[in-house]
Parts: sequence; C-alpha cells; structure tokens
Amino acid sequence: MTTRVALVGCGFIGGVHSTALRALVRAGLADARVVRTYDHDADRARRFAAAHDGALAAGSLDETLDAVDAVWVCTPTSSHPEVVGAACERGLAIYCEKPLAPTLEEARDVAALVEAAGGVAQVGLVLRAAPVFLRLRDALADAGAGRPMSAVMRDDQFFPIQGHYASTWRADVAAAGGGALIEHSIHDLDLLSWLLGPVREVSAVTANFAGHAGVEDAAHVRLTHASGAVSSLVSLWHGILSRASTRRLEVFCERQLLWLDDDLVGPLHVQGPDGPGPDHGPDRGFLELARSLPVPDGWRIPLAGYARADLDFLAAVQAGRPAGPGMAEALQAHILVDAAYRSAGQGTPVTVALL
Repeated sequence: MTTRVALVGCGFIGGVHSTALRALVRAGLADARVVRTYDHDADRARRFAAAHDGALAAGSLDETLDAVDAVWVCTPTSSHPEVVGAACERGLAIYCEKPLAPTLEEARDVAALVEAAGGVAQVGLVLRAAPVFLRLRDALADAGAGRPMSAVMRDDQFFPIQGHYASTWRADVAAAGGGALIEHSIHDLDLLSWLLGPVREVSAVTANFAGHAGVEDAAHVRLTHASGAVSSLVSLWHGILSRASTRRLEVFCERQLLWLDDDLVGPLHVQGPDGPGPDHGPDRGFLELARSLPVPDGWRIPLAGYARADLDFLAAVQAGRPAGPGMAEALQAHILVDAAYRSAGQGTPVTVALL
C-alpha cells in the first residue's frame, strides 16, 4: 500500500527531503507519494506541492495530517513539539528533523509522546547513514587498530541565516534553543558517542561573535568517554560564505590513525605501523543508490545521504518495524548538548549518566 506523506516545513531542509523523496519515488525505489505540504508561508507550500504530482498545499496543520500516513517534520525547532504531538494523536509515522526541541526537558516530552503513541519514528541524525562514518565505525571495531585513544573533530559552516540555507530563525534563540551546538553540532556529539562509546564527562566553552543573543557561534567541547578515550569538538558558524559546510575528523587508536575531510563519502584515510594503508571510499550500495536518483549529476552524491535515511524510514513504515536512529538516540545527543551548555555556563566539567 502506498504510503501517503506530508512535508511540514518548506524551508531548506524540507527542500532537501522533498527532492530526495521525489527522486526515490521516480526511481521506483519507494512506494510512497507526497500528497500534502504545509508551511506558514503559503506560497512556499504551494511551490513544494507543485514538485509532487497530485500534492496539495494545505491550509492548516490539521488538514495536512488528516490526509496522510507519515509526516516529515522540517519546521523550526521550537515548533517540533506541536507538530510531533499532533502527529502522535493521529497515530502517524514520524520523521522528525534534529534537534527534537529547544531544550532537553522539551525533548524528553517529545520522546515520551512518541513512545506512548507507539508508531514508527526516526530522527534526522543522518551522519549515521553516511558511508564514510559507517566505514570508520567498522574500522574502530577491528582489533587490529587497537583501542581508540583520542579524536579531534572540527565542524564549520557559514552562519546559516544567509546563503542557500536562509534559515533566518536560527538567529532567534526562542525558535532555535541555541546556536551552533544544538542546531548543527548535535550531529557531531551524537557521532562521537556513537563511534567512541558512552560519555562520562563533558567540558565546554562557548562564544558569541555575531551578537545574536543566546545563539553561540563558536564552541569547544571535550568529551571523556567511559572507555578512557577523549574526544574534542570545535564547532563554528562563521561569515566565510565562499566556504562549504565542512567536517574534519581524526581518530588516533593504539596502532592506527584514521582521518577524513568529507563527511559523506570520504575517503577514509588509514595509517598503521607500516605506513599508509589503502583509502576507503563509499560502499557499492551507496554509489548504486546515488546513480539511480533522477537528479542532476552534481546532486546525486550529496542527496544520496538523505535519500538513504528517507528510504530506511519508508521501509520501516511499510514493514511496521522500528526505525533508527530513533528517540532514544536523539535523547542521548540532547543530553550531551545540555551538558555542554551547562558546563559552559558554570565553567566546570559536567558529569553525565553513562549513555
């Protein structure tokens, strides 16, 4: 049975999912159809609807959700609880973009609603679906690398209130809940704990250069993992519009150094006791998915990361099985973000429950 989909929120990230879903359907990879779009900007919702055969721009959230089986929640963070709550009331499958909510307390409430509803739910922590990080996770599990000792990640992008992001609401702490840490590097904190294991202590400092109240644009975070490994994150929102959003990650293990400069396909570089080893690129399945997407060549690889996550969610909906990453993983990331903010605010490390 074809899954009827709604897109709620027709901004930048909603556009990415809209394009991915349209490509998956046209490639015959997903038995789904976007039938409703909704946004506070009605013109934007109509433009999104026009990209999907037979879709309608709805006049209200209720009208949107009453017509579908699954919803992609791509609105500003502060409205996630409302949209997710309304979807839970209807028993819909829910794909919610990260973060779940502006605060940890609200995120817990969202997760509780989803758990009580019992439907299929997935959170947009899409780096877990990126081929290069899946390769890195496998490499770290290989005994030949030895135990992970230290990781250093730098994540930078231009402040996303401008350029192709145009997410002006990210300069408003009431809408976003914070800045680079919660709105962008929640991905990174999730990734570091996923790769290196549970976190025992968080220490952080933040800074505000752009001057948007409550919205940090620089953060340095140190994570002490239960294994004894230590990881560091530098997260920046800057004004260099000519620079693409970029991540660099280096992981030193006892007998290997692994590093990457591309957060989707890599390659993953490896150096061991005998010198550099072979670089690892994306798996064949990912490349086949990218090639199958009916979009311009330059879009295929970047879009495939989101398409893979969307396809996984739709498969879970069709099968009636749990999807992932889910609410538990999202809450773990929120706990780390909250600990980082508390550490920065009080100037001391914060102990967290083992995740």
